[in-house]
Amino acid sequence: MSGFCQGDIIRISGFKRQLFVIVSKNAFIKATGIFHVCPMLSNIKAGPIHIPVCGKKGESGTVICEQIKAIDLGARGCNRVDFLAYEDIRNVSDAVQGIFEYD
Repeated sequence: MSGFCQGDIIRISGFKRQLFVIVSKNAFIKATGIFHVCPMLSNIKAGPIHIPVCGKKGESGTVICEQIKAIDLGARGCNRVDFLAYEDIRNVSDAVQGIFEYD
């Protein structure tokens, strides 16, 4: 396994100060070595798919759930800087899933 988990707040090489939250399920990460992330920005107004979060080590911002990106660990360097509480993971996951629900 890559050592990364759903809810990790990470930095990705090539994005200087930008933080991202891993939104993929752990089973998907383990099976593929790929995970999906959403950017975490500061000074963004909260909304239905803009979820404010605070990591357990103090990193905070708003997860922009409509901007999903796939990251291949073989092609990008990443490092974990913080991680979310279960409630925040659930709120972000619900927002991401809501984007793809049927009308």
